[in-house]
Amino acid sequence: MTTIALIDCNNFYASCEAVFNPKLKSKAVVILSNNDGCCVSRSDAAKRLGIKMGAPWFQIKDQFKPGEVIALSSNYALYADASNRVMNILRQFSSDIEIYSCDESFISMSGFGNKDLTSYGKEIKATILQWTGLPVCVGIASTKTLAKLANHCAKKRPEYAGVCNFNSMPGTIINPILATIPVSEVWGIGSRLSAKLNQLGIPTVLDLKQAHSRTLRDKFSVVMAKTIAELNGIACINLEQVAPPKQNIASTRSFGIPVTSIESLMESVTLYTSRAAEKARAQHSHANSISVFIQTSPFAQSPYYGGSLTVALPSPSNDTRLLVKTALWIVKRLYKPGYAYQKAGVLLNDLVPDEGRQRDLFFDASQPNYAHSAKVMAVLDAINQRYGRQTLKLGSEGFKAPWKMRQNFKSPGYTTNWNELIQAS
Repeated sequence: MTTIALIDCNNFYASCEAVFNPKLKSKAVVILSNNDGCCVSRSDAAKRLGIKMGAPWFQIKDQFKPGEVIALSSNYALYADASNRVMNILRQFSSDIEIYSCDESFISMSGFGNKDLTSYGKEIKATILQWTGLPVCVGIASTKTLAKLANHCAKKRPEYAGVCNFNSMPGTIINPILATIPVSEVWGIGSRLSAKLNQLGIPTVLDLKQAHSRTLRDKFSVVMAKTIAELNGIACINLEQVAPPKQNIASTRSFGIPVTSIESLMESVTLYTSRAAEKARAQHSHANSISVFIQTSPFAQSPYYGGSLTVALPSPSNDTRLLVKTALWIVKRLYKPGYAYQKAGVLLNDLVPDEGRQRDLFFDASQPNYAHSAKVMAVLDAINQRYGRQTLKLGSEGFKAPWKMRQNFKSPGYTTNWNELIQAS
C-alpha cells in the first residue's frame, strides 16, 4: 500500500515567535501582513477570541483590552530559516519529500513495512519539537488528499495527540470521521466549489467520497474525478520532489507611506526588480518580458490612478542590470505627478530555462556591459547570500527608502542577523 505523510507546522508564524519568546506561548498572538495590515497567522488563544484569518488589524485592535492581544510584524527571514530547519529534519526520516509550502511537506513512507508508522509519526513530531521548538501535526494515509484530511483530524481531534494514521484504520472507522468533516476541508475544494457541491447534496467529505465520479467529472472537471479517486484510496497525485519552475515571477509591495515622487518610485521598482531577478536566477530561468505597475489606493479620498506596461526584452534575460534599466524606462512613462502612490510591482513573464533560451540574433558579445552577465550575477548572488541580502545592490535602489513597508512590531532576527542574536543577561 502507498503511504504518504503530511507534516504541517501548527500556527507556523506565531509558533516561530513563541520559540524565542516563550512568554507568548499562552498568549493571544497575531502575526500581521506587509505594512502591519491583516492577520496572517494566529495562535490558538487568538483563535479562541474569534479573530479571523485576514482580519484587518486596525479594525479589531480596539475590540480587546490593552495587552489582551499581542500583534507582531511578519519576520519572513526568521520564518524561512525555521522552515529550512524543519525540512532538513524531515529528510532524515524519508528521502522522498515534497516541500508543499513553508510550513507543510509531504513525505513518502512507502516501503516502511517493518515500522509502526503511527509511532514513526510520533517520533517525527517529537524530534521536530525537540530540535526546533515548533509543534507539528502528522497525517498518514494512502493518498495526498487523504493525508491532508488525516492531518486535519490530527489537529482537531485531541484523541490522536497530533498524529493520525488512516492506513491503520478500517473503513468502518474512517467513514464516520469523514461524515463529520465539511467538504470544504478537502484539498482543492474552495468555498465556491463547496457551495456548489452543497447544492448537489454533497455537504461532507464522505458524501464526496461516495459520489458518482463520472457525473461530477462531467459537471466540473477531471480534477474532481481525481479527488474522488484519492478519497477512495487510489493515488492520482504523485509526490513532486522537485518543484516545477515558475512561468512568471512577481515582486510587489504596498508602501509604508504614500509615495509622490518619481525618485521614490524608481527606488522601489529597482528593489522589486532585483528581488524578481534573483528568484529567476535561483531557478535558472530567463524572462522574455517585464511588466511594471504603479497605483494609488482605491480607498483614498483622492482620485484613483493606476497604470501598467509590459515590454518585451531583446532576448531572454535574468540580468538585474538589464531588467532594472527596462523597468525604470517603464516607470518614467507610467508616472503622473500629483498622485500619492500606494503600491508598485514588477512581473517577469514567459520564463524559459537556461537551455531553452534563444539569444538575440544581433547580440554583440564584445559589449562590455553584458558580455559576462552570468559571471557578474553569480558574484552578486554569492556575496549577498554570504553577507546578507542587499550587501551589493544597484545605486538606483537608494539608501534611505522611507517608502519601505511598515514593520512597527517586528521581532529580532534571532537566527538570521548577527547583531540580533539572543543575549544571556
